[in-house]
Amino acid sequence: MAILTSIQDLEILRDEIEHKRDPRRKEVAICTGTGCLGLGARKVVSAFEREIERRGLQKEISIKETGCPGFCEKGTLVVVYPEGIYYMGVQPDDVPEIVEETILKGGLVARLLYTDPATGQKAIREDDIPFYNHQMRFLIKNNIQINPKNINDYIALGGYAALTRALSQMTALGVIEEIKKSGLRGRGGGGFPTGIKWESTAQASGQPKYVIVNCDEGDPGAFMDRALMEGNPHSVLEGLMIGAYAVGAHSGYIYVRMEYPLAVENAKFALHQARELGLLGENILGSGFDFDVSVHRGAGAFVSGESTALMSALEGKVGEPRPKYVHTSECGVWNRPSVLNNVETWANIPLIINRGAEWFSSIGTEKSKGTKIFSLVGKVNNTGLVEVPMGMSLADIIYKIGGGIPGGKKLKGVQTGGPSGGIIPARHLQTPVDFDELKSLGSMMGSGSIIVIDEDTCAVDLARYFVDFLCDESCGKCLPCREGLLRMREILDGIVSGKGQDGDLQILKEIADLMRKTSLCALGRTAVNPVLSTMAHFPDEYAAHIIEKRCPSLACKSLVSYYIEPKVCTACGLCQKNCPEGAIEEEEGSNCVIDQSQCTRCGICFDVCSPKTRAIKKVSPRLSPYFSSSSSLTRLGKAKRGDKA
Repeated sequence: MAILTSIQDLEILRDEIEHKRDPRRKEVAICTGTGCLGLGARKVVSAFEREIERRGLQKEISIKETGCPGFCEKGTLVVVYPEGIYYMGVQPDDVPEIVEETILKGGLVARLLYTDPATGQKAIREDDIPFYNHQMRFLIKNNIQINPKNINDYIALGGYAALTRALSQMTALGVIEEIKKSGLRGRGGGGFPTGIKWESTAQASGQPKYVIVNCDEGDPGAFMDRALMEGNPHSVLEGLMIGAYAVGAHSGYIYVRMEYPLAVENAKFALHQARELGLLGENILGSGFDFDVSVHRGAGAFVSGESTALMSALEGKVGEPRPKYVHTSECGVWNRPSVLNNVETWANIPLIINRGAEWFSSIGTEKSKGTKIFSLVGKVNNTGLVEVPMGMSLADIIYKIGGGIPGGKKLKGVQTGGPSGGIIPARHLQTPVDFDELKSLGSMMGSGSIIVIDEDTCAVDLARYFVDFLCDESCGKCLPCREGLLRMREILDGIVSGKGQDGDLQILKEIADLMRKTSLCALGRTAVNPVLSTMAHFPDEYAAHIIEKRCPSLACKSLVSYYIEPKVCTACGLCQKNCPEGAIEEEEGSNCVIDQSQCTRCGICFDVCSPKTRAIKKVSPRLSPYFSSSSSLTRLGKAKRGDKA
């Protein structure tokens, strides 16, 4: 690649790329993001390569490996251009038919198209699919059109035009003012105004200054930053370069969590190609601006996503947070002024510079501007990444985009904001999703995970799960977080196992109050949200566990019993064959029965029982018809222990 020495050189290159591309040429775009790779995308790519070679069509058809376009539920995703035909759930065996029927004959493979479950109608293109047409996709829409290892794909779609505009037409102060006017707030969880953070760093004394990408996304169920870094790393890099120009930094870092190897690989590839073109290094595009970036791979600690802990890790130290009486924008990595924003925040910067602050601020709510990417997961039909304008209601996200709750189950609520977020009940589904509204309900935006829970999910056990997660991920540096989380987990473990006591809820509130006021970093201060929000929104569930020793959702193992309904049981033997404890035996009359004295309540029998008959019932032990002294269950249990029947 020839080094670009001026802005004019970049525009000439853009024209050359466009001129060389034949808009009529057949192209097969295949999602090779982490989600689709897990569903076999690499085998699909190989199948296309073999089929195209077998038919001698290498000159007529090209294959493009792309990032994640969002609809993870339906991977592997394949789009045939120029028609834009969208195929879902593609397997290697489908490839010869796609090549024959669609690429060569111009027809469709109907079974691979999206089918609307309500109407039965087929959707041919992306815009026809309800999952997509209710979104507003500016950040992830191009993922399916870009090979993240080919910088030309990004440049062809207008990439680095925002950088050239900033370097040639705007002062550093002008860039900061544009970001401030846009109303962009940090997408990493805190929601701090991005322009104000940049202004603070620009005005801070001391050199050198640093800009940092936070890709240490560790929330369970969250993969927004991963998808952007894997699928369109140049959008993040361009935003980082503009930010560096604005604050006067000449060095940057991309901090990526250990568990994101593909994001690391694609980020490094992007940096290498940008250097080859002269978009990184000295005197970028002849502007006099010098800047370079390196990738730092995290060590697997969740707490390193916190700003000061991340900077400690960058310095080669243990990823522990520091007191924040001095802001990192003034005294960050190596005690120098540093700007830290997450992946999604940086990716928004080129959009704002290209389209203007007024355009960006026209989207969203009064205090939360632009779009937000969410990972929509859990008990919902359509899982994946969704990008929507700030202010869209939870109901619209779950039902219009997510397609509702599977199996006809009733929605209980949603958990937003990761392990430190809160659980919002179904009665608040009309809540507009933005920073302030979620906070008012005891939750938060966080990095953007939305975990949908149905009637089978126990709110108390869910709170216990997140507290348990945070216990393991707390760095342990400050006593309120370290000991407070351990004590919370101990109390919640007792409640879900039927050992809850009067006064437990009051103790939980006191611990939460102490942690909020005295924890060193945001992890400890927000770790109490799952507990406090479930106590506020689901008080009846806590009462049932503590007073009645009962789990209304039948989810807590210690508070659940399984029995076999004799009138329904067909004696198929599946439960007996699969029981790991040998607790199921056949009685007279060919019916099976569970010996409660040996049952460990693993639930395997319930899972293997035919859903058509559902002879195995899951109930609270106190409601089980087999817990009377005269029942055959009790007699069987006594007989197996050698007692008198």
